[in-house]
Amino acid sequence: MLLVSVISLTVIGQDTASIKPASIAFKVGLFNFKKTPLTENASQMAIQGGLQYFKGITQHLDLMVNLDFANLKYPFYTSSKLGIAKNNEMYTAFDASLNYKLLTDENKLVPYLSAGLGVASINNAYYTAYAPVGLGLQIKAKQGSFINILSTYRAEASAFTKMHYNHSISYSLPLKLREKKPVMLPPAPVVADIDDDGVVGSDDDCPNASGLVKYRGCPVPDTDSDGINDENDQCPTAEGAIKYKGCPIPDADKDGINDETDKCPTAEGLSRYEGCPIPDTDKDGVNDEQDKCPSIPGIMGNNGCADLQPLANEISSQLKFESGKVNLRKKIYIGVDSLVVFMQENPNASLFISGHTDNTGTLKINQKLSLQRAMVVSNYLIKKGIDKKRISQKGFADTRPIADNKTLKGRALNRRVDIELVY
Repeated sequence: MLLVSVISLTVIGQDTASIKPASIAFKVGLFNFKKTPLTENASQMAIQGGLQYFKGITQHLDLMVNLDFANLKYPFYTSSKLGIAKNNEMYTAFDASLNYKLLTDENKLVPYLSAGLGVASINNAYYTAYAPVGLGLQIKAKQGSFINILSTYRAEASAFTKMHYNHSISYSLPLKLREKKPVMLPPAPVVADIDDDGVVGSDDDCPNASGLVKYRGCPVPDTDSDGINDENDQCPTAEGAIKYKGCPIPDADKDGINDETDKCPTAEGLSRYEGCPIPDTDKDGVNDEQDKCPSIPGIMGNNGCADLQPLANEISSQLKFESGKVNLRKKIYIGVDSLVVFMQENPNASLFISGHTDNTGTLKINQKLSLQRAMVVSNYLIKKGIDKKRISQKGFADTRPIADNKTLKGRALNRRVDIELVY
């Protein structure tokens, strides 16, 4: 460090144009530890990587700092009693050197001498000091970069140190490029500025209107002609209003009705309902435009009118047959007549009529019997004026019992006709 300080003081006042600026370099190389009679391990060669820092002190003298990394089995001397390394360990070396260049950096090839002092760490457990001395060649590259080829002999400077060689090549990049000297142009001739906006002559596209340099002497444009210039207009291509910073009146629900006239600005609606959705007065899920019973809750299948299935179930509960019979008692038809009435009042409804038997008799007989029972009810409705296209029927024999066929009461309940509304 004393040597560096002395040399630095001797160069105060000299021309620094050719002194190397601070540079960082990326380095690869090879460590070579020669085997000696005093080492237990064989010779070691290991690839290393690292970084270098260069800074010119004079035109012929540079400071060089090295940081090296490698994985290797460090060949301690036998006398150190540290034993033979079994596995590769992290080897880290740091040193500082002075490079004396035989030529200046303006030359393409510059040979130099190098000497310094460093310290190394083996797996952060052992530390060694060494003194690197060697020869190098600097090759000039572009924009202040250099290729450095260096071979050093690293002499022992502590008890654990094993002398070795280091051969490396690196490529340096200056931390700051040299600034180019500004080109001095002759002063431009003075040209009249009619509108006094600071843009003169042929450079002013709007010579009679005061404007800005960024718009070549013209005022700030208003592309959408909404009275709000483009620099203050958040929607410069769409006509808007000042209160919305130049954007159109918003339409939050995207229903085509702006929020200022939309009575339901967060729900998509129609203009005839002032931006609100089609109302559903009876809250049955069927809007009033589709609901044929808008004030009475109903179902979608019946166009918003009441569900008629409960009434059909009530009528079905009366449609019971004697064993082996297909005819109904006359008083039972009173209920079927009420079914005719609501079928006439609900032309969008159709009927599915299914016939059933108990489990007495064979499947073949019961199948025919169940279909006949369904046909009896269907034919009655058709006779009463219900279009046969609105009625379908099927017999299920004894495959769909609703009660226990082991009892008289259960079998009586199973001899039936069911009516299902189909909307």
